[in-house]
Amino acid sequence: MTPQMFNPSGYQAITPVVLTRYMHFFFHTSRDIMDLFSQHAQQDSAPLAFRMRPQHLDDYVGQQALVGPGKPLRHMADSGTLRSMILWGPPGVGKTTLAEILAEASSAQLEHMSAVMAGVKEIRAAVERARASQGQDRPTVLFLDEIHRLNKSQQDALLPHVESGLLTLIGATTENPSFEVNSALLSRARVYVLKKLDEDELIEVMRRALDDGARGLGSRDIQVNDEVLGMLARASSGDARRALGLLETACDFTQPEGEGERLDKTVLHEVIGHRASAFDKQGDHYYDLLSAIHKSVRSSRPDAALLYMAQFMQGGGDPLDVIRRLAAIASEDVGNAEPRALPLVMAAWDAYLRLGDYEGQRAIAHATIHLAVAPKSNAIDQAWKGAQRFVAEHPDLEVPIYLRNAPTKLMASLGHGEGYRYAHHEPHGYPAGSAHDCWPEATAHATFFKPSEYGQEKRFKQMLDYRAELDAQADKDKS
Repeated sequence: MTPQMFNPSGYQAITPVVLTRYMHFFFHTSRDIMDLFSQHAQQDSAPLAFRMRPQHLDDYVGQQALVGPGKPLRHMADSGTLRSMILWGPPGVGKTTLAEILAEASSAQLEHMSAVMAGVKEIRAAVERARASQGQDRPTVLFLDEIHRLNKSQQDALLPHVESGLLTLIGATTENPSFEVNSALLSRARVYVLKKLDEDELIEVMRRALDDGARGLGSRDIQVNDEVLGMLARASSGDARRALGLLETACDFTQPEGEGERLDKTVLHEVIGHRASAFDKQGDHYYDLLSAIHKSVRSSRPDAALLYMAQFMQGGGDPLDVIRRLAAIASEDVGNAEPRALPLVMAAWDAYLRLGDYEGQRAIAHATIHLAVAPKSNAIDQAWKGAQRFVAEHPDLEVPIYLRNAPTKLMASLGHGEGYRYAHHEPHGYPAGSAHDCWPEATAHATFFKPSEYGQEKRFKQMLDYRAELDAQADKDKS
């Protein structure tokens, strides 16, 4: 029999087994207490943007078209029933926070993954955990950050479980999901577009951080006026995370103000600095800016074209991409209304390659202004597309015999080149008459090039009209 240890309480004999249980209890209790202190320490040292993450939709700022009263995501949160979705928007607009709030509102188990780190193995492990939760009548929400980075095999591994309802997918992406997510997965998830926060919304986010004594900066009693917050908001470009980061940094430079502190706008230039609007060169914003340059030039708005071009280049865009787009504009949108447009763009291209970035960008601006101010015509573009369509519909057209080459006696004996009229030997330098219209004999003549009334193209139209009169006269004389 195990001897009993001394027990002054008289309630229970302290055997070695009981002692082990006590030690086990105290060890785990102390560890839990230490973990609690550790969590508090981590919370205190976490960035302000992390600490101020909203816990409920009522605290969520922005995206009122989605989370306002009666709106789709508000309805999901209130009903506790989620559907698979993809949240598409720029950084710092609250995609991750919104996913966490929705998962919490539905009492679901939340699986949080980054597509950059997760592979098929991790997805399968999440599926097994979801099955275990399903056995306990608890749904699973899989939040997949940067879903656009999932490869095909990862998306294929995910698809059947989203389709069966085992997983409710909430994907977050900064890229257009229609390009990056396969159609099968996309068809099972509703896409919601989140927009950048406006200046007033960013100011509200920062005000909350300044007033919140538990999670934010409220305990410091920092006095900041709306002008200062407006400057920080404008420097944040609609990104709440950046706004809070700038605010937190700016508050390192506060001045004493009574029993509190004051944030002066004089220090903001040091905090904000010069921020280039960098972007992913494979992302939507890159091509949005190229599109804006093109459409501004086409609309004859030189100032807007230069604005977007400066934004593009200061964001790290390749100037050669702009030049290539200008070369396309010269033919597509300006054409023969200003025949000098294309040579000017090619000269700017050559100047950029010879002069380097700084001087070369000015040459690109030169060409951009010229194209924007020049008269516009898309007659070349329409003519070329018309010719392509015609050939697609008539693939077996033959070259008229009088236009064929005759480099050998045999070809000449077959009649190649016979009847060809050399234009420079003809009156007006033009072989008039429909018999020499250079058109395939098996089909009626189609008109592709229809010059406009603008710029130099008006002269082209006059010339073509004059030659049509010569044709009509030649045919009349022949008859």
